[in-house]
Amino acid sequence: MNNITVAQCLQRAGELELISDSARLDIELILCHILQKNRTYLFTWPDKTLTTEQETLFNDYFVRRKNGEPVAHIIGQREFWSLPLAVNNSTLIPRPDTELLVETVLELFSGDSTQQIRRCLDLGTGTGAIVLALASEKPHWQLLGVDKSADAVALAETNRRELQFDQVQILQSDWFTAPALQGDATGAQQFDVIVSNPPYIDPQDPHLEQGDVRFEPRSALIADNHGLADIEFIIQHSWDYLRTQGWLLLEHGYDQAAAVRSLLTARGFVQVETRRDLGGNERVSLGRK
Repeated sequence: MNNITVAQCLQRAGELELISDSARLDIELILCHILQKNRTYLFTWPDKTLTTEQETLFNDYFVRRKNGEPVAHIIGQREFWSLPLAVNNSTLIPRPDTELLVETVLELFSGDSTQQIRRCLDLGTGTGAIVLALASEKPHWQLLGVDKSADAVALAETNRRELQFDQVQILQSDWFTAPALQGDATGAQQFDVIVSNPPYIDPQDPHLEQGDVRFEPRSALIADNHGLADIEFIIQHSWDYLRTQGWLLLEHGYDQAAAVRSLLTARGFVQVETRRDLGGNERVSLGRK
């Protein structure tokens, strides 16, 4: 009996439409992973026949996706800022919306010379997506990513090594608790910019039972005080770790911008504003010390 072709695999996208709004792309990414080819190959060689082993793997992956498991977990990878990042269920899957944090940081320091050294801290680094994306654009910066989860730290360190970003350091830390952040007798380490995509979902939010977030750790998703507890903590304590004129940037929920701006202003930050993501939602708020 003949094995299935690439085209026949792609035709099964319709079976995923009830659980995914990107069904066709899901199938393409799964096929690219199995065949170790890019998406152009799929369009160029739709009649390519899968081997028996490849077909078995495709069927297994297809069932997992149909059961709701994220594609990133199935293939173990997600692209962020054009960087291939290993992912697993120890932390969040990087989202395109989070690239707004990277874009905004680069814009804030666009006036720097190419050799300018800046120090950046990424709180709750997860896969390392933000800090590694910044490292890809700013080879002279000194960058530190921290996470409370030992598994997330191991994952981010794996990604750092694979991408060979020697100017990045990954540490385990519950926000600012790592000894390395405490500096020396003169005081805490000082950074030009602190960024974070912290937990910001209300524990009662019904979306926690929908889509990919069902497969991600709750500790990386939810926060008390209607999702604002960790954001409030970061705003309160970042001040001590920022240089004068330093920036704090936070990703947050689409309906939290006004509250985050109010918290920034109350702490003494100036030039407080919010940036919108590609969907038009208020997604990143920032302020300057």
